[in-house]
This record gives sequence, structure tokens and C-alpha cells, in this order.
Amino acid sequence: MDRVQAIGDVVGRWFAVIVVAAGGMALAVPGPFAGWSSAVPWLLALIMLGMGMTLRPVDFAYIARRPVAFAIGIAAQYVVMPGLGWLLTQIFSLPPEIAVGVILVACAPGGTASNVMVFLARGDVALSVAMTSVSTLLAPLLTPALVLLLAGQFLPVAPGSLFLSIVQIVLIPVVLGFLLRRFAGAAVDRVIPALPLFSVVGITTVVMIIVAGSADALLAAGLVILAVVALHNVAGLALGYVAARACGLDVAARRAISIEVGMQNSGLAATLGTVHFGPAAALPGALFSVWHNVSGSIVAGYWSRRPATTAPAEQTTRD
Repeated sequence: MDRVQAIGDVVGRWFAVIVVAAGGMALAVPGPFAGWSSAVPWLLALIMLGMGMTLRPVDFAYIARRPVAFAIGIAAQYVVMPGLGWLLTQIFSLPPEIAVGVILVACAPGGTASNVMVFLARGDVALSVAMTSVSTLLAPLLTPALVLLLAGQFLPVAPGSLFLSIVQIVLIPVVLGFLLRRFAGAAVDRVIPALPLFSVVGITTVVMIIVAGSADALLAAGLVILAVVALHNVAGLALGYVAARACGLDVAARRAISIEVGMQNSGLAATLGTVHFGPAAALPGALFSVWHNVSGSIVAGYWSRRPATTAPAEQTTRD
């Protein structure tokens, strides 16, 4: 298992490169990867099961210790990104399916890779884990409601169907994984070192299937979609930090909230797009999966060289 963990660590460090290369392969030769869209929800459910297996009751204790920081983070997660997503669809006058895909990314919970990025950035990891976990548990209610509110102008939205999909793809696997960790901890501990490798393989496969299924649309509007995705992510990172700073949170909490807000569960967005709106609606999620790992790595690398425990007078100049 040590060897598997070592492989997983290496793959995790090169995740962005791997996903970019895999997406390019699927775009260049879509045939072998097309037609597998029905497997996407199952792949994401397995990834979320792995996420649930990493959770422990202590991860939720942060909420009681620092409720203000947690509340600010969750509010920013479900206000900043949906607002930005809707604004970008208006500015770029996106086609309906692409616009819905952007809204789906905007209204998704925090991404599973964000905890690693916060750790590398010397941020508040406990806050990051609590935000990812709770935003994921809130997703069955908040994501359909926000999508209905913001995307209903583009295509018909069935919030009840979205709710059921998120429960099946996200909530049930996460809760099952948590229960497995709780009642079969010894067995789960043996497989946890392999989970990063499994997640990378699963997300990469999802990206390849989506890119292959929407190759024509991606070639026609790829640069525009990429510009929207990049602006959405970068603005989310910046505004998450600004919101945390404006509320007087410490530097470590600012970094955690910035990364949590900017990094979405784009796999969920892509899956919902595939199942409910069509292949083109999954493209923003697929591209976001690539981009936010690149930008997150850059931000984490920058902050990793700048201590988060600076004196108040130094915080403005150093961070």
C-alpha cells in the first residue's frame, strides 16, 4: 500500500498535466471515449464515496469552534460563485446549453481537491474540510434552487430531478463512505492511501468522456468557454479572499475561503449537465476541472512560500 500511496502522491502533483493531456487525447481521437456518458454519474458517485471515507466526526467540530469563519465561508461559496457565473453568462451572451453549464459550475459545492490546495497554501485546513463537507451536504437543496433561479431563463430546469440526482450521486455515497469509516475503520484505513490515485483516475476519465462527447462544440467555442471558466475561477479566488478579509478573518482562514470558493465540484456540474441538459452543458464543468487545478496549484505554490502567521502590520504587505 505504501507503493500505491507513493504513486498517488506523484500523480496528484501532476494532476493538472494529466487531465490536460487526457482531455487533448479525447479531443483529438474522440471515438474510443464517446458514448460512455451513462458511466459519468457512477464514476462521480465512486469519487464521492471516497470523499466520505476520509471524513471523521472531528472534521465537523470546527463549526462549533469558529462558527463565524465557517458561516462566512459557506455564504461566500453559495453567493459569490453563483453571482459571478450568472454575470459572465450575460457579459459573453453564451448559447443556452453552455450558459446552463456555467451556472451548474457556479452553483456546485466546493471541490474535493481544495483541501489539498489549502494544505499546500498553509491555510486553515480544518475550515477547508468543514466547508467542503457541509457545502456538499447542502448541495441537494441549494444547487437545484440556485440553478432554477439563475438558469431558468436559458433552458427548462426541473429542480426535483436535480435534487434526486445530487442525492444519488453525492449525498448517499458521501454518507455511506462516512459510515464505512465510522463502523469499519480498520478496513477503510487500509484503502485510504489509494484514494488520491483513484480520484485522479476517476476525474480524468470523466473529463475524457465529456470532451469526447462534445468535441465538435468544444472546437467551435472552446476559447470562449475557457475564457469564461478562467475568469469565473480567478474572480472566485479573489472575491473569496476579499470577503474573508473584509470580515476580519485571519490570513490562514482567508486562504482557505479563497480556495474553497474558487474551486468547485466541477465533476458534479459536468455530470448534471450530461444527465439533464445535454453534452454541451457539461463542457464548462470539464474545462473547470482542468483549469481550477492549474490555478489552484499556482496560488497554493505562491502562498506556500509566505507564512500565514504574520503580524497584523505585515499582513497587508505580505499576503
